[in-house]
Amino acid sequence: MRELEGAEATASAAGRLRSLLGLATRLGSIREPETLIRSVARELSALLPFDYLSLFLQDVVKDGPAWYVLDVENRSILSPASAIPPEGSVSRWVFESQLTYSVPPAEGARRFPSLEEGLSRFDIRSFVAVPLATVHRRLGTLAIACHRPDAYPAAERDLFTLAADQVALAIDDAANFERLKDARARLIESNESLRLVLEVGRRILSNLDLESLLRSIAASVRTSLRCDAASIVLTGKDRTTARVFVLDFPESRGFAREGSEVAVTAELEDLLRSGKPREFGTGDSAGPAWEVARREGITAGHAFPLVSGGRTLGVFVLSRRGETPFGAHEIELLAQISGQVATALDNALAYREIAELKDRLAEEKLYLEDEIRSELNFDTIIGRSAALRRALYAVETVAPTDSTVLIHGETGSGKELIARAIHDLSTRRTKTFVKLSCAAIPAGLLESELFGHQKGAFTGAVADRVGRFELAGGGTVFLDEVGEIPLPLQPKLLRVLQEREFERIGSSRTLRTDARLIAATNRDLSAMVAEQQFRADLFYRLNVFPIHVPPLRERPEDIPLLVRHFVQQFSRRMKKKVDTIPVEMMTALARYDWPGNIRELQNLVERAMILTSGTVLRVPLEGLDLPGHSAAAPSGGSRNLREAERAHILAVLAETKWVLAGPNGAAARLGMNRSTLQFRLKRLGIARPGTV
Repeated sequence: MRELEGAEATASAAGRLRSLLGLATRLGSIREPETLIRSVARELSALLPFDYLSLFLQDVVKDGPAWYVLDVENRSILSPASAIPPEGSVSRWVFESQLTYSVPPAEGARRFPSLEEGLSRFDIRSFVAVPLATVHRRLGTLAIACHRPDAYPAAERDLFTLAADQVALAIDDAANFERLKDARARLIESNESLRLVLEVGRRILSNLDLESLLRSIAASVRTSLRCDAASIVLTGKDRTTARVFVLDFPESRGFAREGSEVAVTAELEDLLRSGKPREFGTGDSAGPAWEVARREGITAGHAFPLVSGGRTLGVFVLSRRGETPFGAHEIELLAQISGQVATALDNALAYREIAELKDRLAEEKLYLEDEIRSELNFDTIIGRSAALRRALYAVETVAPTDSTVLIHGETGSGKELIARAIHDLSTRRTKTFVKLSCAAIPAGLLESELFGHQKGAFTGAVADRVGRFELAGGGTVFLDEVGEIPLPLQPKLLRVLQEREFERIGSSRTLRTDARLIAATNRDLSAMVAEQQFRADLFYRLNVFPIHVPPLRERPEDIPLLVRHFVQQFSRRMKKKVDTIPVEMMTALARYDWPGNIRELQNLVERAMILTSGTVLRVPLEGLDLPGHSAAAPSGGSRNLREAERAHILAVLAETKWVLAGPNGAAARLGMNRSTLQFRLKRLGIARPGTV
């Protein structure tokens, strides 16, 4: 049921994402305000609940400001006077302050008490208004109201803000279209220039793939304005370098290359900081970028900063080899197109981030589903032995830190449970716990599993893949059987531990991770280092805090607890009632060496549950190499067996509330007579609490 609910939530989120991404495209061709508000209401109904929707537009329609209110239930457009008069002042305040306002107020302050009174008259319990604006201008205010209380928590308000940005783009696109039509008579601009703007706008609305979008825009602008070269240069996050992301230069001499990096000079930094277009030519100061342009025969050009959301993303550069300068109308046109390119770039980057997050959520969903299927059959660590308590004390000690942990232990001893306990006791417990068995993955695919790969990186890489370190994102990565990692891959793992960075296979983009690493092994890594089968520096980096998980043969007093736990678990799963475990059988299990540790015990109990037809557990002891009752048995082993038998009997006595006889008494559950049980109690020194 939980998996079904998760799948439905993922499908719902994906549907809302598709509605949000296509909002501007579907509204882009609408010009008439009343038609626009009806279309906005229809589109937003797939994202948010509301009973009223209002649209306040400033300087968009020709006759000045306009205000429209839609009654969703009656599908009618209301005039401001017949609607909610105080809402007008809120719209003006949101328009001028560019802040969101909601009822109940998010900040707890009542800025417009009269608005709340007006809303109450219409039985409206929830209201939120957000500004409509682009990077170039303020357009108005969009508001929704609902009869249902608390309809717009913070997450819904954020979604409404994103939708309003898409509506603003559509309105701004309509306004730009109208302005361009009115300016045709005044500008010495051909129909080709107008078609260019429309073509750029069409490409922006129809293409969210960043590289193909910018490449098509650069080619269209270069051809229409008869330039020799068009390039889009994107700056890095540190603003010290920039990369020629797209270059459209059909007659290049080979000096300018797409993908090349250039240093951000003082002139370029000044251009990025100012955010204003700038002309360049032969009189500019020398530099690597201009030296390349000179070799290509470029004599003049214009650079237009790409500014969106108050941040400069890069530069749009148009250049020519001849002496023909750029006219005023061309510069104005290019400035307008650059604004559209900046918006498109910002949208494409946001789309890429959303797509990556969506892919990551899908990967995480599949991973968690796989985790549910493959998780061990017990939830907690069972046992009270001194050896186990020492290991758990170490877990409690290291869990609050972010230190790397190396867990030693035999196969089947519960190393993954120890790793999960460290994660659950750490500050990362709300994040993802990602596990990977290094021995279960072929050596050729292990790097892809750890760090991910790009589409086309190798044969069979048909799509991008998120690696485990990227998937863990703030959580914990558990690498089981870390000694099986091939030597050529070990330096990359060491880099993740030391530098916290890596690259996907087939990508030059460096990714950072803050995941904590917990490793486990059943091999002697120090011996492997001596034999040059494991890197010493990686071993020392992994072995910051070692934890030894004791094998089951060192904690026989925990065997009764584990057996009873597994019996209860399999009883629920197989719908059987097994409440009696003979003490002789439990003693025999405590004498066994358990080379397969807890996993072997679990499998044996499952087999016993399958074979048991009554209420008394019948364990198939054949095939187990059980030692005899010899006097040569080590005293420590005899003491452990005695403690195991004593713990088992005490547990049964607690369950039966010290009732010895009867069909549900302790003697029946232990598979012995009452007199035999009394003798065992005396021999083991067990007395009922409160008696002497």
